[in-house]
Amino acid sequence: MSFTVIIPARYASTRLPGKPLLDIAGKPMIQHVWQQAKASHASRVIVATDDARIQTACEAFGAEVVMTAPTHPSGTDRLEEVVRQLGLDEDDMVVNVQGDEPLIPPALINQVAANLDRFPEAGIATLCERIHGAGQVFNPNVVKVVFDYRGMASYFSRAPIPWARENWAEPRNRDRLPSGMEYYRHIGIYGYRVGFLRDYVTWAPAPTEETECLEQLRALYRGVKIHVDDACERPPAGVDTQEDLERLRRFMEEKL
Repeated sequence: MSFTVIIPARYASTRLPGKPLLDIAGKPMIQHVWQQAKASHASRVIVATDDARIQTACEAFGAEVVMTAPTHPSGTDRLEEVVRQLGLDEDDMVVNVQGDEPLIPPALINQVAANLDRFPEAGIATLCERIHGAGQVFNPNVVKVVFDYRGMASYFSRAPIPWARENWAEPRNRDRLPSGMEYYRHIGIYGYRVGFLRDYVTWAPAPTEETECLEQLRALYRGVKIHVDDACERPPAGVDTQEDLERLRRFMEEKL
């Protein structure tokens, strides 16, 4: 099994400008992500960016960089430009690793790629983890996923799904999960077939995608199968805020 890891990295960030280049234990954040990806079974690891500062920093520590247009509306569109520049075949597999997850376990990268390889009918593979508290189920920032017996996604939503009609009819009962039903949080790491990426960028956004603000719903709307698996390791949180950054810096300093 052969696959390529692509790490989209943008300089612009509303909360943390220049996020990929922020220092963590003496290295830019993007270097930590790249090192974790290099520790996976990927045959190739590429940083995709539209910023010359990121390109320079990445090439300084030995990363392969592909420069992309600054106008892409999403990371998926950026990935499609990369696979087009590289001339990858329709059936080739790529794994999208976010540039703000410096502790991403290599095992999760391998798991997504292996599942995509194992289920040829799927255009996408991704991961999830069990939810143990009702607070997360009712939190719209936590994306929930429901899937069938083979692991093929039925739907992703910010809403509580499936809705426990009997348990949650009364609002006072919504502080606990119903017995006999498992709830899962979607983890945003994706494996893609190149052919899917080429189709994706030609499709208009789906009504469900625009309503929920979830790109993966465009694929479901078009009938693409998405394989979902329970993550083999608990993924550490990414870096979205200054507080996240400081917490990670302290953690890394303690490890050294």
